[in-house]
Amino acid sequence: MTDLKTPPAEPETAVEPHAKPLAWPLGLAGVALVIVGSFLSWSYDGQILGDLSINFYPGGLQILAIILAVLALVLLLAEKGPLTKLGAWLDVTAGLRALGFTLTLYMLLVLVAISADSDGLINVNPGGYISLAGAALILASAWMMPLRHLRDMSEARLPAWFEILSIAVLMASVLFVAAYALGLEDAWSFILCLVFIAAVAAVLFRTGALTWVGHVAQRNRKVLTLSAFLVAFLFPFTQGGSDANMSIATQVLVFAATAMGLNIVVGLAGLLDLGYIAFLGSGAYVAATMSTSAFATIGWKPPFLVVMLIGAGVAATLGLIIGTPTLRVSGDYLAIVTLGFGEIFRFSMFNLDGNNGPNLTNGPNGVPGIPDLEIGGFNFGDVHTVAGIELGRFSNYYFLLLVLTAFVILVFSRLNNSRIGRGWVAIREDEKAAEAMGVNTFGLKLLAFAVGAFLAGLAGTIKAHQDGAVSPDQYIFLESAFLLAAIVLGGMGTIAGVLLGATILKLLPEKLRFFSEYRLLLFGLLLVLMMRFRPEGLVANRRRQLEFHEEDEQLAVDVDEEHLLVEEAK
Repeated sequence: MTDLKTPPAEPETAVEPHAKPLAWPLGLAGVALVIVGSFLSWSYDGQILGDLSINFYPGGLQILAIILAVLALVLLLAEKGPLTKLGAWLDVTAGLRALGFTLTLYMLLVLVAISADSDGLINVNPGGYISLAGAALILASAWMMPLRHLRDMSEARLPAWFEILSIAVLMASVLFVAAYALGLEDAWSFILCLVFIAAVAAVLFRTGALTWVGHVAQRNRKVLTLSAFLVAFLFPFTQGGSDANMSIATQVLVFAATAMGLNIVVGLAGLLDLGYIAFLGSGAYVAATMSTSAFATIGWKPPFLVVMLIGAGVAATLGLIIGTPTLRVSGDYLAIVTLGFGEIFRFSMFNLDGNNGPNLTNGPNGVPGIPDLEIGGFNFGDVHTVAGIELGRFSNYYFLLLVLTAFVILVFSRLNNSRIGRGWVAIREDEKAAEAMGVNTFGLKLLAFAVGAFLAGLAGTIKAHQDGAVSPDQYIFLESAFLLAAIVLGGMGTIAGVLLGATILKLLPEKLRFFSEYRLLLFGLLLVLMMRFRPEGLVANRRRQLEFHEEDEQLAVDVDEEHLLVEEAK
């Protein structure tokens, strides 16, 4: 077992010459300037970016700049100073370059935001320019330092208690940043917070620390899972009863649970479904028509748990109906057929209005006035106080959706690690080869459609009550495209990746409303950049990552070792 105190030998070959003598002191000077500038006023106008006009009292965005400067100081001390043992494991220069670039971009955006929200750069106070100069010095210092070979962080071991503590600190940081970011009402402040998050993530990735975190998470999977759900459970308690933020959070969970069902179809079985939003809509319409709304068209009012099962069953039945005749085709043809199914569902909801067909959905008017859920005497529309903190209507639905998301994740992970999951992966990789090996390809593809539709139907039944209304316009093709984009962006076949992708694609449009006319352009640009620089997704499945990086021999070895560990665990 290797620990951080005994790093492996330095490789004989170097990528670049030795660092220039001025590199290290220049970096320290940059850190000092960023911190000093952040304690001074950045803006003359106190109404901009959360009031950055007070000297010696840093605002929120200034504190973020100070955090990045301290992170740069840690990297510099790991390069030359008391933290050199840590630096022997990390690619300090690559991390410092990423940090210098993102910190400089951060400060430039601060100046642009102040200028755009006021009368120009004349309203930028000296502190802003001083911090910008410091960021530029850090970037210049990083480019004077030589690159190192990245260590194999799988060999780095620390005591188990320290690894668990690291997971706890990481998840607490996620909770803090999420609460802070959602609390930002100004769009520029939110963008700058995203740049801060990107800076920290880039440093962790470029130094190799993220690889170590991945190995720690693999060794402490249960601890990570429990801590993640604990953070998610505590999130409403950080919002101070804000219904606006909790409304966004509930939408994210509905979107994530639905995307996880689509991940079975696309990520595991490799079936391109462009009409998946119809399954979510079918569950929502079942719940709406069986609710106690004055506009509900079905007289039977069973308990909600029964409604959930009926809604999920109807969605799964639709999956079987559309899958039976169409799953014998594949690729682009399957995509076209599923796209057509999504549109057929939407137009059917329009026509079931009593004039063109039976009156089930009230046509384009939909079913408004859906009351809040009431399960066992607990009304989800009431405000409840827990530990002195008010939890409103959306917080109640958030906890229910959190339970649903946990169930969906459990189903996905169990199926993924089963013989059925391995059959789906075989079909995705090469359907002809899988069929030749005796895999029932048609049956498994049909099962993927049915299970994915079932999970989407469950989410739809809750969504109907949370939204309070259901109409055909909610289930357009664009929503199916966003669900698919969340899977591609996050990482096909992964759990964390789909959750991350769903959060990004649902959260950004809500917080960046002034980009509403350019949302599709930004999403398209984001996907193009992902396909160019990280086609396997933000959180890549290791085997799928190997498909895009076949030349990486070390990755192939890691994948084989990971597979052996999973088999031994079984």
